[in-house]
Amino acid sequence: MTEPKWLKDLEEEDYIKEDFDATGKSRYTVEGIDKNDPDWLDKAAKKVNAAEGDDYVKLDAGLLTVNQINWMLRRTFGELTYVDDNNQFLWYNKPTDPSKKMLAGRTPDQVGDTMGAVHPHIRNVIPEAKKVIYALRNKVDGHDEVKMPVPNGNRHKLILHDYKRIEDEDGNYMGTYEWVQDIYPFVKYFCETTGQKLVDDPDATTGATYKKDEVDTGTGASKHEEHVEEKKEAKPDTNSGASEY
Repeated sequence: MTEPKWLKDLEEEDYIKEDFDATGKSRYTVEGIDKNDPDWLDKAAKKVNAAEGDDYVKLDAGLLTVNQINWMLRRTFGELTYVDDNNQFLWYNKPTDPSKKMLAGRTPDQVGDTMGAVHPHIRNVIPEAKKVIYALRNKVDGHDEVKMPVPNGNRHKLILHDYKRIEDEDGNYMGTYEWVQDIYPFVKYFCETTGQKLVDDPDATTGATYKKDEVDTGTGASKHEEHVEEKKEAKPDTNSGASEY
């Protein structure tokens, strides 16, 4: 993923200390159950007598049953996950279609796992995840959100990981909320409904990774030239409503 500059500049000796074994205790930690137990969800729910099914839950701006909350969240656009302030993975919105391939795959047996167990121990995955959590936990430079696109050499697939700091009413860090989605459908819909196009900006630097990846994969050279040529013409197609993207 592509990190913002302020995140890249963090010192490794600071963020690497994030406890991904979740050995601490959160305000809501369910104790006495192995966090990495594949049956953690059922065991923890039973221990705390958790609401379920048609039980009502009073929210700050609504009254819903657990079923209604589940139905709504499972239909929410994007993949959502929640990790608490003790770095324990507590929830994700399971897809309604069990065969759907997730962009950031999660399974029910992972619920309750420590962050160290959820993330694969390959390359620099763990250190990079620790960096994000550390940055949001400490609100580095005032940032309470981290947006990280995933360059893939395909401008018709714009995958974004958006991490948000979760706080209680007193501003205390309570965890991190992640939203993962291919945002290209939004871009495509905007172009189709407004009759506009996306074209290359030769002076832009933020899209350099996408441009580089396209050319490197052998699939993007002609498209890059095509978009630059369209920009030179500077004639937006406002009649057809069709989109280049």
